[in-house]
Amino acid sequence: MSFNIHKTIFSFMHKSIDQINERIRDGNARVVTAEEMPAIVRELGEEGALEEVDVVTTGTFGAMCSSGAFLNFGHSEPPIRMERIWLNDVEAYGGLAAVDTYIGATQQSDTLEEKYGGAHVLEDLVSGKSVELRATSRGTDCYPRRTITTELLLENLNQAIMCNPRNAYQRYNAATNTTDRLLHTYMGTLLPNTGNITYSGAGVLNPISNDPEFRLIGSGVPIFLCGAQGMVIGEGTQHSPGGGFGTLMVTGNLKDMSPEYLRAATMTGYGVTLYVGLGVPLPVLDLDVVRATAMRDEDISVDLIDYGVPSRNRPLVRSVTYAELRSGMVEINGEQVRTSSLSSFRRARRVAEELKSWIGRGGMQLALPTRPIDATKKVHQMHESKKGPRVMDIMDRQVVSVGESEEIRTAAQKLLKGETNHLPVIGSDGRLVGIVTTFDVSKAVANPGKACTVSDIMKKKVVTTTTDEAVDIAVRKLEQNNISALPVVDRERHVIGMLTAINLGKLFGGRWLK
Repeated sequence: MSFNIHKTIFSFMHKSIDQINERIRDGNARVVTAEEMPAIVRELGEEGALEEVDVVTTGTFGAMCSSGAFLNFGHSEPPIRMERIWLNDVEAYGGLAAVDTYIGATQQSDTLEEKYGGAHVLEDLVSGKSVELRATSRGTDCYPRRTITTELLLENLNQAIMCNPRNAYQRYNAATNTTDRLLHTYMGTLLPNTGNITYSGAGVLNPISNDPEFRLIGSGVPIFLCGAQGMVIGEGTQHSPGGGFGTLMVTGNLKDMSPEYLRAATMTGYGVTLYVGLGVPLPVLDLDVVRATAMRDEDISVDLIDYGVPSRNRPLVRSVTYAELRSGMVEINGEQVRTSSLSSFRRARRVAEELKSWIGRGGMQLALPTRPIDATKKVHQMHESKKGPRVMDIMDRQVVSVGESEEIRTAAQKLLKGETNHLPVIGSDGRLVGIVTTFDVSKAVANPGKACTVSDIMKKKVVTTTTDEAVDIAVRKLEQNNISALPVVDRERHVIGMLTAINLGKLFGGRWLK
């Protein structure tokens, strides 16, 4: 008797994938979304939820740059071995077989640049629009044709297989900008002086957040992908679940997809991206699954990062939850800062609901991974065998400067020596307080009497650099601010060098490229 009781309790505490699939086939499965699951657990308890719920559906809809598709055009007459390929003037990869290609979502048009790209080609194909194929070849004995131009519809392709190397990020850092300059990033437009916060991700609906140990998500697991039934290939590129940033590599048939869940977009000042709708059904096998799928937006924390620092290791402003982000306002240093999402929670909810509908009517069977995904892996940064030049490598260490209380005539005399066109202005404490140029002094000399000392004509807002800053970043500062020199300062704002266009000329002349 006791054995039978134990067996009954054990079966109640655990369900098999076969049992769940049988219920799906019979139309008896209880399917809920991850958004609904927390309330069910609160009402019924963990054991009650396990007994009641068979499948939890998840969903996300956001920008997933690492996406694209393999296409096969079929052979022409006479045949061509395509070496360079364009679709609506967007170059696709030509290093495959004769008439195969891979088009990446972020590849930009040769003519329209960031206004149109690979993502738009994919959306056009799925929307039933024709796309111009243009290809060139050097010609061979077996593939004599050298050029081809033709119009194609999605139905004209033999295969159109979406294969996305990195989708469904477990979470994203939120972004803000503490500088005094507008920034255009892959996290959208960031206003100066912490003027806004942007974030992405579906929070409570996110697939990996509902299975952070990757017990249920892995190779071979069926998914919702852009309105079609797809499959998880395995871990995505840059997969780093040990740090909370797991990803998935996924695939599906482009011909079955819907433009409702596949949309091209352009991030201003950054480039083209593809918005992807993706959902994973999770079989409720045991109490661990119940606990994982009962998490709420309040339970998911992300880092709020200062994107004003152009480095891989950007400063942490604070930690925030998805509940705070979705509330519309987040507090930073006593101030309420408005938040905005780059992804669509409404569309993510629709993904989860449609996936729920598929399973509820028996349109999708579930499967456990044929090969597990590592839930502890951490990504590492690129190995650089050669370090790029730093400001300290090319800057002028002999700095000609001027005091803020000195006469303009003194500044003019220093500039006339021809050693520089820029004079850092030094305050009484030895720190940088401004900068004057030949143009500033010339204006003052041409209008005598309006200004007497350097402090009257100097620019107080000085763009600076540091010795360990990468030259590429310093060059971008020059370009963005339309200036030709940067004072090099230490942590106390003492001027220890100058970086000018002449220094950069030496660099790009080849001295550092050998």
